[in-house]
Amino acid sequence: MAEEKTYDGLLGSFRYSYGASDSPVYKGYVVLSALLALVVALFFALALVVLIAGTLGAAETITLVRSFFVLVGLLVVAPIIAPVLLVARRHRKRLGTGSSYDTALALGGFLFMAALYLGLVISVPSALQESTGGALGGIVAVLYGLPSLLGFVPPVLAAALIVVLHRRYR
Repeated sequence: MAEEKTYDGLLGSFRYSYGASDSPVYKGYVVLSALLALVVALFFALALVVLIAGTLGAAETITLVRSFFVLVGLLVVAPIIAPVLLVARRHRKRLGTGSSYDTALALGGFLFMAALYLGLVISVPSALQESTGGALGGIVAVLYGLPSLLGFVPPVLAAALIVVLHRRYR
């Protein structure tokens, strides 16, 4: 009995789930999430190199800071790729039919990306904030006025929504 070849690892799951899904929304998410995850991982890797170079010869507590930095990077990238991995698993194990699960997780993933941007706007240090005009100027001013610690709330809520969508539509 020949075993069906599905995918091998993280990178193969993107290609496999893209081909296995019938949802055009999900297929768009696969492409965008692959690009965004790659860019975010690259930014965190370069920032880690800069952090290590800036703290060479420092105390051992800096090692903890470096480890925490890597953890934050993983916490940012994981919800971006989680819908792709979940959909690939669902199709590989043939756990359901239809494309509603794929579409729901893709929409949750898009919402996470927007929430990540929203969290970044909230957490911009006041020295780097610039006044913006136009239709969104008032909204950005309100977001700048929030305590920067609240910047982690939108991504956490959006990641929780992905978990809820996974449980609801599986």
